[in-house]
Amino acid sequence: MYRRCGFRYEKKLRATGVSRIAGIDEAGRGALAGPVVAAAVVLPEKFRHRRLNDSKQLAPELREKIYCELVANPEVRWTVGVVDSIEIDRINILRASHRAMRIAITALIEPPDHVLIDGLPVIPFPLPQTAIIDGDCISLSIAAASVIAKVTRDRMMRDFCAQFPQYSFSQHKGYGTELHLLKLHEFGPCPIHRRSFEPVAQPLLALEELVKISPSPARRARREAGVSIPAA
Repeated sequence: MYRRCGFRYEKKLRATGVSRIAGIDEAGRGALAGPVVAAAVVLPEKFRHRRLNDSKQLAPELREKIYCELVANPEVRWTVGVVDSIEIDRINILRASHRAMRIAITALIEPPDHVLIDGLPVIPFPLPQTAIIDGDCISLSIAAASVIAKVTRDRMMRDFCAQFPQYSFSQHKGYGTELHLLKLHEFGPCPIHRRSFEPVAQPLLALEELVKISPSPARRARREAGVSIPAA
């Protein structure tokens, strides 16, 4: 359900004397390849944007447009933190996501007084925090962070597509789509794949699960790839 983002949480904090509030969110946690990217954003108190929302609810063209508006605004302070697939495999994706968030927040030139985080609390964390479930649909600060994190990561995946064109990263951004699983089966993993993720090691098994959820695309995939997959 669509909900317009606002400053409800930010206003409550400012009423207690908190002035600099950062929103933080990540992109790429569930992908099979590429980095996890977090963004930290401090918006000016009078910031308004009618179309800013959770990056996943925005069309790619609108998401890019809002990203450009945010980073071009001199009153918006933002940073990103990136943790690559090697580190993800070493410490696990949850810890890697939290590390990316800590990198982003500590990179702000002026540290915020309080941080609004999408989802669950990040522990340990260097600053006071409020974790908000579905925060990217509720808080403008978190929504802005979600857009910057998502666009930053998407651009990185397009660059990786130029390095590894056989995987079509520009289309699926490293997520476990039908196309990506077929490419994994055909070519095996490349250096940016997360080898600790089970679908990377067993793409056909993951594709079988996709058949159960969405049989029609999977049947098309079997026909195009010549792969025998049990019907759902």
